[in-house]
Amino acid sequence: MSHAIATNPTQTAIPVAQIMPWAFFIGLLAMMALYFISTEQGAVHMFDGTGVHEFVHDGRHLLGFPCH
Repeated sequence: MSHAIATNPTQTAIPVAQIMPWAFFIGLLAMMALYFISTEQGAVHMFDGTGVHEFVHDGRHLLGFPCH
């Protein structure tokens, strides 16, 4: 039984310049989601009413944020 062993593995460069805009965009979306789940309609809020609070209410409790 013969096994082929790679003696010179090729390394692939990570295209950081192409990944950075997407990483920034996804990070921004994640921070916005965290803001709305953790803070919105609490002590600090951008929108009046309770619509955002009720929309993310179960998510707040699931992630351990108190809201009552």
